[in-house]
Amino acid sequence: MTMTWKVATAAAGVVLAAGGLARAQDAASPAPGNTPAAMNKLEDFHSTGAKRIPLIPQDPDQAAAIRKTLANIKLPPGFRISLYAQVPDARMIAVGPQGVVTFVSTRKDKIYALTDRTRSGHATEVKEFASTIEFKNPNGICFSRDGMLYTVEQNRVLQFPAAEFFYENADVAVTPIVKQGDLIPADEESFNHSARVCRIGSDNKLYIAVGQPYNVYAPAKYDKFYKAGMGAIIRMNQDGTGREVYAHGIRNSVGLDFDSKDHTLWFTDNQVDGMGDDIPPGELNHATRMGQNFGFPWYGGGHTRTVEYKSQTPPTGLVFPVVEEVAHAADLGMSFYHGRMFPKEYQGAIFSAQHGSWNRTQPVGARVMVTFIRPDGTASGSKPFAEGWLNADGAYDGRPVDVEPMRDGSLLVSDDFAGAVYRITYGAK
Repeated sequence: MTMTWKVATAAAGVVLAAGGLARAQDAASPAPGNTPAAMNKLEDFHSTGAKRIPLIPQDPDQAAAIRKTLANIKLPPGFRISLYAQVPDARMIAVGPQGVVTFVSTRKDKIYALTDRTRSGHATEVKEFASTIEFKNPNGICFSRDGMLYTVEQNRVLQFPAAEFFYENADVAVTPIVKQGDLIPADEESFNHSARVCRIGSDNKLYIAVGQPYNVYAPAKYDKFYKAGMGAIIRMNQDGTGREVYAHGIRNSVGLDFDSKDHTLWFTDNQVDGMGDDIPPGELNHATRMGQNFGFPWYGGGHTRTVEYKSQTPPTGLVFPVVEEVAHAADLGMSFYHGRMFPKEYQGAIFSAQHGSWNRTQPVGARVMVTFIRPDGTASGSKPFAEGWLNADGAYDGRPVDVEPMRDGSLLVSDDFAGAVYRITYGAK
């Protein structure tokens, strides 16, 4: 238990009393003071004066259109998919360890809290989380086992103690463990590849995937990027200290998770663009120890060499992907499944989201994949588990981003195109 958590717990009653906060009843009243000054108040456990939390209306016409799309989603026998909630720009998912609330990020400036107060299988309330804080691309979102919520923005990392408790208020307890401008060099901030993802490892450290901003960066950038942990997965203590590069040679990973059996790290990676429809492949990788190099920029995906580095001799000891995915499907969020609702063959498997291609003659992706891992850590490949968001006309009706199991064993899927979160369940009948 960290010092931040102890301080937050001791101050919780003071925060609530000082804030005089009430649960939102309408979305029309904006939170006052959404400025850096408001952030300073929250760090000191002072109220910003905000009284209401913006609620997200669940539009019945939009819900009907989404359900029409879901009727065309193909799943293995016994599985069903339903609409869990309408969530604008829904990206990464973090299910609270207490099972009280699910948090969903965006690539814009919002994080949402989803609550199923009636245990009905769909969210009965969707509202903004920490609405008095200014976020900038808070895509990365993950929980520690003791209830710390972490959000990783383009160039900042925030820690929210007791997020499942404070989410009922506009003001929340928060600590910047990596201050604005300190995650990557400020002069390397880019609109490209700026969506981070995170997980807490079995060592209780915070792991963050940090993409590099180029399709293939120039050799002159290598040393700077390696030192900064760009094009890499970094890890740090939960208070932001002890930062180090855990794995590198990664182009732009937007999905990672740990195997609970051996505590090793698996992650997806997106390949180089502009090399053709069918090369290079996407990647599902396995990091078995610290310091491994996964081949970028010498390899653009799988064993495919990049044009820019073709004349260079790659380093020795590179680690190639366990699974080469179809080219340009945009493999993003992934999770190991350790629930009990799904049949036994799926327990311990990896579910991953393919967002869908943007630069391919024939579009591919927009589906949820499943990968069965052998005891020796190998896999025969991935196969579609839920598909149909790419319709028969070659147009997208949805674009899955992330997958995350719930406490009951069902599987949540986010979709930033449709602005929705889905729930996949299993029943033999």
